[in-house]
Amino acid sequence: MVKTPLLTKEGLGVVFKQVLIMKTDWLIVGAGFTGSVLAERIASQLGQTVILVEQRQHLGGNAYDYYDDHGVLVHQYGPHIFHTNAQYIWDYLAQFTEWRSYYHRVLAVINGKTVPVPFNLNSLEALLPPHYAAKLAQQLIEQYGFDVKVPILKIRDTAKGEDLKWLVEYIYENVFLHYTVKQWGLKPDELSPSVTARVPIYISRDDRYFQDKFQGLPKFGYTKLFQRLLNHPKIKLLLNTRYQEVAEDIHYQRLIFTGPIDEFFNYLHGELPYRSLAFKYLHTEQDYCQTVATINYPNEYAYTRTTEFKHLTGQRVYGSTYIEEYPQVYRRGENIAYYPIPKDEYRAWYRKYELEAEKLQKSVLFAGRLADYQYYNMDQAVARALSLFNKELILKN
Repeated sequence: MVKTPLLTKEGLGVVFKQVLIMKTDWLIVGAGFTGSVLAERIASQLGQTVILVEQRQHLGGNAYDYYDDHGVLVHQYGPHIFHTNAQYIWDYLAQFTEWRSYYHRVLAVINGKTVPVPFNLNSLEALLPPHYAAKLAQQLIEQYGFDVKVPILKIRDTAKGEDLKWLVEYIYENVFLHYTVKQWGLKPDELSPSVTARVPIYISRDDRYFQDKFQGLPKFGYTKLFQRLLNHPKIKLLLNTRYQEVAEDIHYQRLIFTGPIDEFFNYLHGELPYRSLAFKYLHTEQDYCQTVATINYPNEYAYTRTTEFKHLTGQRVYGSTYIEEYPQVYRRGENIAYYPIPKDEYRAWYRKYELEAEKLQKSVLFAGRLADYQYYNMDQAVARALSLFNKELILKN
């Protein structure tokens, strides 16, 4: 027991405070995919202890899901569809979940019509007269090939022929431009080319949003997957806890930080830019209110898309819950940093923090979307964790 001064209304008093010192091999900050996979690997493969600290009231990071008041399994932070071409990632997670096979399909409302995205040959036929659509499809195939994805900005720079140039500008204006401005607050050409490459023109008849070999969702939800992932006697989980509040009370050998890297260094080089999101949840007594899980609205409304969860989960339950998704400017302390903004000058800014991190490599490791200031899909977050474990932890233990 130690004496701790306490300032009360009556003045300076003295109370006795129980100080609980916890000991662990590893302190990991953040219970999303990166932090949780690292915790599981350290505990199960190295036999070392982990304390996993998460500031939110739940595990799973942005992949967290739960049953709402209507019994619908919803994703609190927007739709999460797992997809990967790496079988080792799929098989690794299969230790902790059964998979529900699912192919994600997305429609976009363009001039009052719903067409598949990524924009493909079927989208072309839905928007234009048949003979003109066929002519343009042939030109696309002749210039770029069939069953290929071509970034919109590349086609803008290389398209030959007046018809194809018109088509590219039409797609850019109606499918990409306004959606990107809503999502990022920037025009497509102001962002890293990796952004426009994520939603290209797909010269194909394949209507699936992803073409990865492995696609699906955890059969019983992401939260159940994380619970099984972290169900190990050498892992202790502290929820609703900021690591700054407990770091002094935990004796650890090494730290893994998956949160915003600028926060870790107390904004030494200023606050890095992020984007945030807000969601409006709606419920209907209809069995379904959309024909596919997600519908994009590039040009109308303040929201970018709506997602109906029963399409994702395959649930059979009365009524249906869907969300509207509103991109926002990130404001520290007011909302959540979802996405590092993919812009070259921001990567250069992040590099200042990366240099600070390199000075701490013997005691602190940084990994994850916010710590690396890098947009990761879920499979990429898992791959980052497994790679870090194999290269940095196994080889040095």
